Amino acid sequence: MTDLSEIHQFLRCETPDAWVANAIAHPALLLLDHANCEKKAASTAMHLMYRYVADFELLNKMSRLAREELRHFEQVIALMEKRGIAYEQIAASRYAAELRKPVRTHEPGRLIDTLIVGAIIEARSCERFAKLAPHLDEELQQFYLSLLKSEARHFKDYLTLAQKAAGGDEIEARVGYFLERERALIEADDEAFRFHSGPLTKDAASG
Repeated sequence: MTDLSEIHQFLRCETPDAWVANAIAHPALLLLDHANCEKKAASTAMHLMYRYVADFELLNKMSRLAREELRHFEQVIALMEKRGIAYEQIAASRYAAELRKPVRTHEPGRLIDTLIVGAIIEARSCERFAKLAPHLDEELQQFYLSLLKSEARHFKDYLTLAQKAAGGDEIEARVGYFLERERALIEADDEAFRFHSGPLTKDAASG
């Protein structure tokens, strides 16, 4: 399996066991929201390609990332179709929107923060795939394990680009700020289960 030690050292907390139990209890919703996450990840990469056209390294890395995320999207919806799970519109979790709220509005701060948030989301996705895999059926387990290498690379690409965008300035404090915000979101209870939600509240979990 892909070595995730760097990702575990990077994130400030592990996914709570209660969330894993929620995921096992909501297999259709897990795949549906996973598909949405892959589509949004591709959209984020494309947005960066359109907004920051002068950076060839960013253009290349985001182009590859967008292609990979769309391929993952295709794989997830194929699994959904095979399992008779309908693709429906559902509200997104608060995770990404709350994580992005403190992104600065001036450049290069906006780009740096956006890339840091991207790195954190990719790292969390990778950590969750690995934590979920042992609890899933063989087909889904193998699929989730197959995603680890690309997700780990996406995490590194985003972080490398953030450091480059800072032009030699340190980004550790900013990374730490967003990581603490992310930890709070991951550990806090949520009313609805999503791929990036916190554990369900007791009422929601029993409902």
